[in-house]
Amino acid sequence: MKIKKPLSKKQPPLVDDFFVPELCEPEALLSMVLLAELLVLVLVLAEPMLPGFDWVRLALTSLFVQWIVLLSAAVLCRLRPLMARMPAATAGALCCAIVVALTLGCTAVADYYELGGPLPRIGEVNLYLRHALISLIMSALLLRYFYLQSQWRKQEQAELRARIESLQARIRPHFLFNSLNSIASLVVVDPYKAEQAVLDLSDLFRASLAKPGNLVPWREELELAQRYLSIERYRLGERLQLQWEVAGVPDDLPIPQLTLQPLLENALIYGIAPRIEGGLVRVEASYHEGVFQLCVSNPYEQLGEQPPSNGTHQALSNIDARLVALFGPRASLSVERRDGRHFTCLRYPCVRPKQEARAL
Repeated sequence: MKIKKPLSKKQPPLVDDFFVPELCEPEALLSMVLLAELLVLVLVLAEPMLPGFDWVRLALTSLFVQWIVLLSAAVLCRLRPLMARMPAATAGALCCAIVVALTLGCTAVADYYELGGPLPRIGEVNLYLRHALISLIMSALLLRYFYLQSQWRKQEQAELRARIESLQARIRPHFLFNSLNSIASLVVVDPYKAEQAVLDLSDLFRASLAKPGNLVPWREELELAQRYLSIERYRLGERLQLQWEVAGVPDDLPIPQLTLQPLLENALIYGIAPRIEGGLVRVEASYHEGVFQLCVSNPYEQLGEQPPSNGTHQALSNIDARLVALFGPRASLSVERRDGRHFTCLRYPCVRPKQEARAL
């Protein structure tokens, strides 16, 4: 059956490359609170040591510094979309100015209400100047750290994209050559089906090349695989039986492009084509608690089976490498044989785009 439904086109999501992180996130807040407490310890230990440690002084200083940190994080979090449009130097200077202003404001409030005890009027200017300089130095150092971390992250992502694009470039010719071999087998037997298969292949390959990104929605990857199966149906006919159990997978779930098709190709070449009676190819996919799992299984003969070719090993190794590069060490690809069937399964943790947008 020819699939005529065009693959949907979506604009690639904008990448947030602003060097100041989301300070409203729990992890960022916890890191800043811990760093602020270390600063408090340094400030307290820098004063002359007395026989009895002044725990009240430590508590009041901690409260004062934490208020500044939390207020600064809240203000910078609110102004982050605006600052992201500015040059990095301008945004960094604005961040430092905001932190210094909040520090001076909190100092004025603490001084007015004598929260840290009465202060001599003679040292008032020195106190404000001291707090302003400390906040300026600490904010500048922290922003510098954020900037260097952002540059390192950009370089790492660029290297990762180059690696994934290289892997993607390897799998497309493999996919094209095997499809052409399938069509070539139809030319003598049924020229009309061969012509229709060529048209299907042109649509299929155009769709696989048109996508600029490495990740596509599950819906598009499923349509791509169905187009490939429409070509193989011309050759295998009723020998090819399919069972889909993918209803529980969200349409917008991200998956590396050309992941399902090589698994189906492997199942057809080594599980269906050698058998006169053909067989059933089962595709099972699920998404549960942030983990996507996909299994493609096919029948196999216990006796007289042929070992997989180097092409199959290369395709599976390619998929495994892309999964690890995109989703980290928790991604895996496994091959297993049981109950007369060959199972090729992959799993990786991922977040749906809608869930990610709600989290932000």
